[in-house]
Amino acid sequence: MSNQIIFTSEAPAPIGPYSQAVLAGSTLYVSGQIALDPETGELINENITEETHAVMKNMEAILRAAGFGFSDVVKCTIFIRHMGQFGTINEAYGQYFKLNPPARETVEVSKLPKNVNVEISCMAVKN
Repeated sequence: MSNQIIFTSEAPAPIGPYSQAVLAGSTLYVSGQIALDPETGELINENITEETHAVMKNMEAILRAAGFGFSDVVKCTIFIRHMGQFGTINEAYGQYFKLNPPARETVEVSKLPKNVNVEISCMAVKN
């Protein structure tokens, strides 16, 4: 079984030596997404709600490019710079997982790429 690299222009191009996602068998591994506008490369970070929605839209574009959706996501990891923003991030994130949300951890970190406030990665599985 060979891995398939997933790329879509509807999500930001990688800013380093990694792929947007890798499909290994029936499991999709989506790299951490930040709030970059895929067309302009500019950060979308007027506020943490807008930033979180931008991250989730980038993730959605990658999932869709691989033939997956949020209902296929089984695990997410959220990295945030300020745990005090957890509630606001959680509220925006939750809008994408209304039923049967995936397993998840949220970790506060001191710094993220391009000094963003939130980065989210996920794993999805097709049965």
